[in-house]
Amino acid sequence: MRTTRYAPLAALVLAGCLASKTDIAVLQTDLRTMRAEAAHGDSARRAQVDQVLAQLTRTNDSVRAISARLAKLQGDVANEHYQMSREIIQLQELSGQSTRRLQELRGALEERAPAAAQPVAPGDTARAVAAPGPGQLFQSSLDQLRRGSISVARGGFEELLRAYPTYEDAPEAMVYIAETYAAERNQVAADSVYGLVVQRYPRSPKAATALYKRAQILRSAGQAAAARAALERIVREYPRSDEAALAREQLRTLGR
Repeated sequence: MRTTRYAPLAALVLAGCLASKTDIAVLQTDLRTMRAEAAHGDSARRAQVDQVLAQLTRTNDSVRAISARLAKLQGDVANEHYQMSREIIQLQELSGQSTRRLQELRGALEERAPAAAQPVAPGDTARAVAAPGPGQLFQSSLDQLRRGSISVARGGFEELLRAYPTYEDAPEAMVYIAETYAAERNQVAADSVYGLVVQRYPRSPKAATALYKRAQILRSAGQAAAARAALERIVREYPRSDEAALAREQLRTLGR
């Protein structure tokens, strides 16, 4: 009797337990499915990210290659222009172009020389300003002298001799240094520098110029014998110079 009475209740309890296990199984299946889908989605996203990164890498490599080719092209063009300018100056030298004009051309050429000589790094948009070349220093110092900025001009010529002691126009630069002292009425300093021109550059045409100017200083100072010796040296050592003709004329004057 009791067993029969409780049979329906037991059936309900058993059905509830079976339902709970079934739900759990369904939930577990759903959870595994969601995890699998999430893993698949993560894999797909990783693949997309890797694809984008690979594309960016290829693009960066292409940009760097193009930049390198462009930099090389710019350098080649600059070097060709620089070489052409040098050849033009050489031709003008052979054709007898004036010394002053050649100095101006060299100065202008040196303004472009640093850009042509230095390689251009890819992506480098800024470049340090290069120091002026000897032609630039000479021309700018001469311009200052013509403007009456005597001390500035002298400083420029002195810097030229310090930085470029073997520059072809160094003797003329030293003559101009002496002239700056003469312009300041410092005849002792001027005479000393003229003497250095003859001592350091005896084979330069400017040595005759320096000797002649020194003779004028000595003559103005009343040192006729020393002036005569300087003039005679011009005639003896630089007989074909323009100063030699002037020296011969003055020697006749001193002889009276």
